[in-house]
Order: sequence, then C-alpha cells, then structure tokens
Amino acid sequence: MKKTLLTMAVASLCLAACSTKEAEKEVIGKPNVPVVDGRFTPEVMWSLGVMSEYAVSPDGSQVVYTLRYTDMEQNKNNTELYLMPAKGGEATRLTTTAASEFSPVWYDQNTLMFCRDTQIVSMNVNDMKESVVAECSRGFEGFKVAPDGKSLVYISTIPVERPENIEKLYAGLDKTTGRINENLMYRHWDNWVDEIPHIYYAPVENGKAMMDKAKDILEGEPFETPMRPWGGTEQYNYSPDSKTIAYTCRKKTGYEYAHSTNSDIYLYNVETGETRNISEGIMGYDQNPVFSHDGKMIAWESMERDGYEADKLRLMVMDLASGTKVDLTENFDYGVSNIYWTNDDKELVAVVMYQGTLELFAFNRETKAIRQISAGQHDVNSFTMNGSNIFASQVSMQYPATLYAYNLSDDKVEGTKLSTFNDDVLSQVRMGKVEPHWIKTVDGKDMLTWIIYPYDYDSTKVYPALLFCEGGPQSIVSQFWSTRWNFEVMSGAGYFIIAPNRRGVPGFGTEWCEEISGDYGGLCMQDYMAATDWAADNIKQIDRERIGACGASFGGYSIYWLAGHNHDVKGYNEGRRFKAFLAHNGMFNFEQQYLETEEMWFENWEIGGPYWEREKNAKIKKGFSNSPHLFVGEWNTPICVIHSEFDFRIVASQGMAAYNAAQLRRIPSRYLYFPDETHWVLKPQNSLLWHRNFIDWFDTYLKK
Repeated sequence: MKKTLLTMAVASLCLAACSTKEAEKEVIGKPNVPVVDGRFTPEVMWSLGVMSEYAVSPDGSQVVYTLRYTDMEQNKNNTELYLMPAKGGEATRLTTTAASEFSPVWYDQNTLMFCRDTQIVSMNVNDMKESVVAECSRGFEGFKVAPDGKSLVYISTIPVERPENIEKLYAGLDKTTGRINENLMYRHWDNWVDEIPHIYYAPVENGKAMMDKAKDILEGEPFETPMRPWGGTEQYNYSPDSKTIAYTCRKKTGYEYAHSTNSDIYLYNVETGETRNISEGIMGYDQNPVFSHDGKMIAWESMERDGYEADKLRLMVMDLASGTKVDLTENFDYGVSNIYWTNDDKELVAVVMYQGTLELFAFNRETKAIRQISAGQHDVNSFTMNGSNIFASQVSMQYPATLYAYNLSDDKVEGTKLSTFNDDVLSQVRMGKVEPHWIKTVDGKDMLTWIIYPYDYDSTKVYPALLFCEGGPQSIVSQFWSTRWNFEVMSGAGYFIIAPNRRGVPGFGTEWCEEISGDYGGLCMQDYMAATDWAADNIKQIDRERIGACGASFGGYSIYWLAGHNHDVKGYNEGRRFKAFLAHNGMFNFEQQYLETEEMWFENWEIGGPYWEREKNAKIKKGFSNSPHLFVGEWNTPICVIHSEFDFRIVASQGMAAYNAAQLRRIPSRYLYFPDETHWVLKPQNSLLWHRNFIDWFDTYLKK
C-alpha cells in the first residue's frame, strides 16, 4: 500500500512537473533566429518584437508598453507588458503568462490596469502583485478609467438577435450552420456580423468594478460603438469632471449602414442617462472625441461628405456652452488623426500625413497658426502626451514600431529613440538604402517615389526591380513597416523597389488625392508607368528587362489592369515593361465586385454607382470600363494570384476568376489560396508561406 501511495505521489509530481513545463512552453518568449550575412529575411522579420500599445505614468517617469513575440512552431504569438523609464533605459517585464495582456491603463502612480482573457486586472508595479478588477464572460476589447477614478467605461459585445420570424425557423436545430439574412451588412471586412460592440459604464469601489451595476450606454440600440472594423478606445472619452462620456457612433444598420459613412459624436450624461448628438448636420465621419482640460471644449476628427471614406479629416473644435464649431484645418490641405490637447488648452497636437511621411503638428486654437513638430524619414503612427513631453510610436521602412520622445517646443526634429528591444537583431542586418525622389508625371506634376536599394548593393552590378502598387486606393506610401509588404524583405531578396505615391494617395493635398475616384484606369496608372520608366532610365543598376510589379487590394487591381496594358511599350524587349506580376486580394471584375462587397458607399463613390445604371450615367460607365477582366485578351505575362477566404471586402472569387483567366489563356500562373485569412495574412506560418512564395515567384521570372 505504501509503495502504491509512493508511486502515486511520484506520478503526481511528474504530472505536476509536466504541467509546469507545458505551461512554460506556452509562454512565448523572444525567438532566436540567426541573421546570415546581414540579410533581412521573412524569418528574421517575424523574430522581432512588436510593440502596439503604451501608456505613460501620471508623473511622466515611466512608460508601460505591450510587446508581442511569435513562436513559428506553435503558429501563434503572445503579448506581455514591459515597464521602462520614460527617459529610456532597461525595461522590466511585468507579466509572464500564456494569455496575452493588452489595453494598459494607469490607475495611479503605482497601479496599472490591463486586460487579460475575460478579466481586467490591477497590478502594483512595485511588487507586481495582481488583483482582479472586473470579469465579463464575453470579454473586454479595452477600457478607460474616469479622471476621478470612480468608474470605468469598457468595450464588450452583444449578440445580434435574429428577427422573430427568422428565429422560429431555427427551433430544435442547434447544430445547423445555416445563416438567414434579410438585409445588408450581414458580414463586414473579415467577420460575419453575429455580435456588435457596445460601451458600458461601471462604478468602481475599493479597486473593484461593480459589474452588477454596469450599464450599457446604448442599451436597446442595435448600433455599434466603437465602429467596426477599426474602432477602439480612441472612439470615446470622459470629460474632466467624469460626468460625461463622449462617444462615436453611426446609428444605422443594414441597408442604411452599407450606404453611409455618416457617424456622429454623442454626449452621454452619466447621472441622467441622457444622450445628445453634437455633430448633427455634418454628413461624413465624425470620430474620436477629446475634451479640453478645462472641460469647456471638445475636439474631434470630422469628414464633410457622406459616402467618401477618404475625405479630408478636419480638426473640429466645439465650444460646449455656445455650440459654436471651428475647423482648425480650414486652410490646411492635409488631414489629422490622434488628437491631444496641450495642458493650457491653447494648442492641439495631431498626426498629419504630410508629403510622404506621418508627422506631428500643433494647431493653435486661437490664432489658427500651424507648426510642425517632427520631421524626418519616418512615420509617427501614434503618440501620447504628458505635459510638454510627447511619447510616440515611430516606424520607418528600416525599423518596426519603436518608442520615441519629442517635446511640444520641438521644431521639425527627428525625435529621441527610447526603446531598444529589437536593437540586438537589427544591428546585425544590412538594410537596403531608402531614397526619396521627386519625378515628373505625364502631366508635368511632381510625384514622390521611394527607391529602396538591394541589401547587397554594388554599384558595378545590375539588379532586378519590383514596382510596388499601393492599396486603398487612398493609402499613402509612407515610411510604413509591415509584415506583409516589407520593403526590406524584398531588398534582402536582392531587389530594387520602386514605390510611387501615385494619384489618389493622401498627404499631398486634396486635389492629388481626389484625382483617382471614378478614374481607376487613368492618371494613377500612368503614374505607375512613369515611375517605372524613370527608374529604368535613371538608375543604371536596375536591369530594365527584369522588372516585376506587385500589390494588394487596389494594388492587386492595379496589377490586373497593368497586365492588360503590358504590350507595345517602347524601350522594352517584346514591348513588355513588366516581366512578372503578383496580385494579392485584388479587384478583377467590377460588376462581380459591386455585388459581392459589403461597404456600398465605397463602390458608389469610387465607381459611380450600380452597373445597371451605366447607360444613364457617364461616370458609372467610365468607372466600369476600367474593370481588368475586360482586358484579359491582352494578357501576356506570368502572373501569381493570391487571395483569402475571409476577405469580405474583395471576396475570394475575384482571385479565382483572375487565376482561371490566366490558365485559360495558357499564361504561366500560380494561385495561392488561404482558407483562414482575411484582407491581410496574419497567421505566422501563413505569412512565411506568403513571403517564400513571393520571393520564389519573382526569382523564377526575374533572376533565372
């Protein structure tokens, strides 16, 4: 009997040890991926830590940030919290769990709150002791604490209920997978709309949220706030006295939602439950409200026109007592995002897409004077302020998100680098040089085109090149960093990259941005050709007979369109400017696309309207005449098509149709299909396959 008990005890210890080892294995740490010969590969890229969220302590002395690492074997990643001095220096890891932590918020100088699984957790940063603040079975998407610390507002979801006449059809069918819909917006971007986000107000007592007293601010309303798919905690804010919550909402569903971008700013009175709309009459997006420190004003990002998702984001300021609204960007031809008030409420600081980069600008509320704070070959993606100190998440084509510091008084400076978590890897890499070039377009305008050199550049050699076609279409080709379109990975594969800011991108004025809508086959395509020809003519190290082109979304459309116009080009062998193409999640057949997508406002603005009305409307007729499928008869170049099943913006049948067209034309072609990805490729091993396929495809036709 004793032997049996001893055996059982040993077995229990072994099981416990195995469980501990298993739990340790689940905690993903920093991977060790060797850098060979200074080359930046997809594998090295995925070994880097990814910083996404950060928050500054109330006294401005410390910064907490999230850092995500990926385990390629497990095909998943994990996010932990780190704490570092605000002046830079060694960081302390605060959490080590198999679950990811996110949405860090300082409650007071020593107390940090954050989300983990279905909980909001509180931690004393001095001894790292934790306690549970709140639990919700549906989980949290983020939260904010009231200035007085007596309440919090969190994001969770509610299920979308079926209408009664439909619900009865499901009686007794708990295993059916069928979906019955009788309206639009039943799916959005990458999800079936089975649930929508709402924001909830919950009192806080003795460090605990009183969840039994939590109130759904949109109770009984079938509208989403924050707005899908991009909205988060930036779409609502407390007033300084903690008595009012300003939030963003597009109070529409179904057909109306699918056709309109008209969202508004609402003020919710915590004590009375009353709500009022303060942006009524402004017909475009109104979003991301921020109260002034004295509580007398509120600012937000505002678009003027309904249905135009790429309209200029104006900096709107409202006097709450009088209701008077002022546009601080009325005479400024660039949009703003990520708004902060200075402590004295005299200026507002925001991120501006400006001439090919994302920079910090300050806007004087009284004089309307505008000044630039940051400048350099970088993008300031986001920032937060503590007094006159500015803490920013900054990237470039040569480094991923890194913490940088600025001061409110800065005048066009590069910023001071604070975080170092990727330095050990990046110091081993030879990044390709990045150069800005302003070239002339066919109509004599100046266009910024980035040229990225091969990592092993030798001026005595010639290299193949890739034209990069941006998506959007209204997306700037800035100093961005991405795990899909990463120019340094392309450089590491031995290519020049030609990346033009063609017609239709923001950051170069309203006129430049708007010259694309309704004219997808016009000047924007001429811009791509002009950039390619300029590079081939002016950079002698580019082999003009080994140029390929690639792009996703509108960039994928661009590839399909260029494939149909890649003939009889002077100065290139066989009259072909491009010798290989790769299109990811691109629009191929506009008639098909019009009836397959979900955000109808986009199609109506960009193409002009439904194709069945084209004989009555010249704009619609012109829009649909640029559909790439109409030019398949002219295809003559190898093409790789990539598409994903859960892309509901541009559905997978578009890619299948393009690939089938190439096959039927007997054109060398390849189809890469992801049954579990969206408009992006986010799963680690899928991403590596994507990159290996990308490099192999172009190497096959541009290097052999």
